[in-house]
Amino acid sequence: SKVLYPVCHLVALKLSALERQIFDFLGFQWAPILGNFLHIIVVILGLFGTIQFRPRYIVVYTVWTALWVTWNVFIICFYLEVGGLSKDTDLMTFNISVHRSWWREHGPGCVRRVLPPSAHGMMDDYTYVSVTGCVIDFQYLEVIHSAIQILLSLIGFVYGCYVISVFMEEEDSCKYRMHLDLWNY
Repeated sequence: SKVLYPVCHLVALKLSALERQIFDFLGFQWAPILGNFLHIIVVILGLFGTIQFRPRYIVVYTVWTALWVTWNVFIICFYLEVGGLSKDTDLMTFNISVHRSWWREHGPGCVRRVLPPSAHGMMDDYTYVSVTGCVIDFQYLEVIHSAIQILLSLIGFVYGCYVISVFMEEEDSCKYRMHLDLWNY
């Protein structure tokens, strides 16, 4: 009963990460795909640790949440172009494709038009796509996704610390009861 809320939170965090993974796959953004994959694995590990009373797994999850928050702060800085970062670089695709955020062309209200190429041999370049009428720019959607991940991770960090303390209290009380039982014989 003490771990019900953390378990529900971990399930919500996993669903949120899966949603983000889908849109990163659609945009061929390999760096976020790799990060999301690791995040999903660690959330499953944390869920398993919570259900199976394994504090070490929860410690791994708790440490990972700090790294995950750092990664999402980087993504926010990347899309808001803070500190010399540029959202127009191929950093998120590891420089192996010209793809960008899926939200760039498919955001709410966006009207996508493919323009004829201006030069031969550039058919797979995405500069031919004209996007107009977006209700919210793609970089702000990416920032919102990262901000939600940060919020969920901070809550997860607090829950992780709480569950670890509950497990340690139970472990200590069991040792104390065993010690008393030995003296009663």
